[in-house]
Amino acid sequence: MPTRVLILGSTGSIGVQALEVIAEHPDRFEVAGLGAGGGNLDRLVQQAAAFGVPASRLAVADVARAAELSERLGATVLGGADAMCDLVDAVAAEAGVDVVLNAVVGSIGLAPSLAALRTGARLALANKESLVAGGSLVLDAAAPGQIVPVDSEHSAIAQCLRAGTAAEVDRLVLTASGGPFRGWTAEQLEDVTPEQAGRHPTWSMGPMITLNSATLVNKALEVIEAHLLFDVDYDHIDVTVHPQSIVHSMVTFVDGATVAKASPPSMKLPIALAMGWPDRVPGSSTACDFSTASAWTFEPVDDKVFPAIELARAAGRGGGVSRRCTTRPTRRPPRASSQVRSGSRASSGSSARCSARRISGVSRQVLWRRSSPPIGGPGNAQLSWSRPPCSWME
Repeated sequence: MPTRVLILGSTGSIGVQALEVIAEHPDRFEVAGLGAGGGNLDRLVQQAAAFGVPASRLAVADVARAAELSERLGATVLGGADAMCDLVDAVAAEAGVDVVLNAVVGSIGLAPSLAALRTGARLALANKESLVAGGSLVLDAAAPGQIVPVDSEHSAIAQCLRAGTAAEVDRLVLTASGGPFRGWTAEQLEDVTPEQAGRHPTWSMGPMITLNSATLVNKALEVIEAHLLFDVDYDHIDVTVHPQSIVHSMVTFVDGATVAKASPPSMKLPIALAMGWPDRVPGSSTACDFSTASAWTFEPVDDKVFPAIELARAAGRGGGVSRRCTTRPTRRPPRASSQVRSGSRASSGSSARCSARRISGVSRQVLWRRSSPPIGGPGNAQLSWSRPPCSWME
C-alpha cells in the first residue's frame, strides 16, 4: 500500500517538489491532504485536482482565502490560524496518514509539528524553526525515529551516521554555499539589496530561506537544529563554506575518518528519503558524474562578516527565549546585512501555541538515540576528542 503523505506548505518550494516526487512514484506514495498559507490558491486548486484531494482534506491559513476557496469548490475548506493543526487531525481521522511533511515557513510551524507527532505519523521536518523554537516540546512529543529531517544538511548527516555508532562520532560538519555574498566585506554588505540577496548561486528555494541563506542566518538555525536532532554538543558542530554545494554535510568519527554525503544540489533527494525513510527512493536525483573534471573546495566561515552562526551557538547554549528569538520573523529587511544583526535581539517572536522551555538533559527522540550527556559534553571522557586530520575551521 502506498505511503500516505500529508503536505503542509504544499504551494511552496518544498511542497511543490514533494508532489513531483509523489507523481513520479505513484506506487510508493499518495497524497492524503494539502495545506497552504493562501498566497497561491490557483496552485492549490491544481494540486488538489491532480492528486484527487477532496475539500475536506484541504486547509488554508488565511481566513479570507479559505472562504474564497470554499466558494470556488462549493465545499468547506479548513481555514484560520489553527487550520494546519485541524487538517492534521482531520486527515488522520478520515483517511489515515503515514507521513506529515511540514514545509510551513517560520516558527508558526511549531503547532502543526506537535499535532503531527500526536497522530503517531512520521514527521518529515522541513520547518526547522519549529524545532529550534520548540526544543524540548518537540523532542518530548516524539517517539524514537519519528522525526526525519528534510534539510539537505541534516538529511546528509543522518545518512552519514549509518557508518558508525553514536559513541564513535567525534563531530558534525555542516556545509554552506556561502551565498551570493561569499567573500564580501562588512562594508560591502552595508549597501546590498534584498534583490541581490535573493539570487542564490546554487540552490532554488523559497524567498525567505534564500534571504536567510545570504546572511548565513539559515545556517545558524541549522547548527541549533543539528544539536537538537543528533544530540551533539555545539563545540563539536563545525560549519565550512563549500561553494559548489555538492557535499551536503559530513560526520567525523573518533578514529579520524570523515564520511561525507555528496550529490548535485537538489531537494528532491532529501524530500524523497524523508517520505520513504529508512528506504531510498530510486531516481530521486541525478548522481555525481566522476567522469568529468571538477573541483570541490572548502573555506572557513568569516564570523566577523557573518556573525549569525556564533550568535546562534550562544542562543542555543542559552536555551529558552534566547533560542526562540533566532526564529523571529522579519517581514521586510531593508538590507540583508541588517537581517544578520537582528539575530541578536531578544524577542519571543513565535506565534505558535506553546510556551518556551529551556532544554536540559532531554533524550533525543529522533533517528537514533544514545545515553545522555550529549556527544562532546561532560562525562564523555571515554571518547577520544583528538583533533581530526581534516580541520574545516582553518
